[in-house]
Amino acid sequence: MKVYHVISDRPLKAGDVIRFNESNRSGVHQRVMDLADAAADVLAHPEKYDLPLEHHLDVAIRELAMEQVRREQFPQYPSRMACLYASSDLEPARQWAAYFARIGRPTYAVAELEVNGRCFVGDALNCFDGSPDQVDNLARAERYWRNEPNEDGREPIREMLVDGEIRVVRIVEEINANIPT
Repeated sequence: MKVYHVISDRPLKAGDVIRFNESNRSGVHQRVMDLADAAADVLAHPEKYDLPLEHHLDVAIRELAMEQVRREQFPQYPSRMACLYASSDLEPARQWAAYFARIGRPTYAVAELEVNGRCFVGDALNCFDGSPDQVDNLARAERYWRNEPNEDGREPIREMLVDGEIRVVRIVEEINANIPT
């Protein structure tokens, strides 16, 4: 399958191969696992925490709920913590690149990729802030994986998750915004 990806965080070049599976995970996995104990404490003792939660902690709670629901109900889809985010068309990838550059994220390029693996296309608006209410977190995660309409009734913002063996075919457009020196 051919997809497009915004290269951020670290540079890639044509010919590079990335593998995502249960053994090879993304940086998201490490960031979530670093906060897993704190997330478990929030869920076990919500009275100890002021709301809103710190951003990275609520993301960790969300991603742990997303992974639990995916493993139990939707194992045919890639894990959000062991995947690459992509677009089926070039224009949405360019829009994501512009957004990443605007918010200050290191953004190297837009690339065309060849994927030999699994794919899930969902609505990014169904992502949510994790909360101390695990029942609500799990229900929201199920809504995401079922690809239900978002709660705001807005036009979906499509995000594609791909895993398996992913090869960079070519760099379509250099961005080079917010690159660390």
